[in-house]
Amino acid sequence: MPTRTPAESALLLDAMLGKLATYLRMCGYDAAYALDREARSASERTSGEERCDDPGGVEADDDLLALAESEGRLLVTRDAELAERADGLLLTTKPVTDQLRELSDAGFELELSDPTRCAECNAELVAVTPGAQTPEYAPDTDEFRVWRCPECDQYFWMGSHWASVEETLSDR
Repeated sequence: MPTRTPAESALLLDAMLGKLATYLRMCGYDAAYALDREARSASERTSGEERCDDPGGVEADDDLLALAESEGRLLVTRDAELAERADGLLLTTKPVTDQLRELSDAGFELELSDPTRCAECNAELVAVTPGAQTPEYAPDTDEFRVWRCPECDQYFWMGSHWASVEETLSDR
């Protein structure tokens, strides 16, 4: 079975896999989450029409399939009927540790390294230079390596939460 690495795998996770999206992002995967995406019908995508009244999120099967295809993403889902229609991966378990095990069994490389993706919004992170100011909740950049998301302005570092995620990944 070929190994799937973050560098070569763009994923779209359905509405049932939000927690898993966070773990995959922390492992460096470009892991788009359906409920974070703009909901637009297939006709709107082709016409370029914008919708201002939409609360966000893509849940309709046809829209998920079209989005995965248009962005060249592998669809990861817990919906068996949707998986049959997609060139994707069906996960059959609900606990995130079991889902991580399923992905590992399917050849996904699940290792933590330096943060490259925002765990919240999936944007690529940028390193914060030593000595730079950070929000109160973030550590001193002279003592920790820190990254910032240019999209949602979240800051990341390898603290206690990082160790907890590392432990969860090793439990799979």
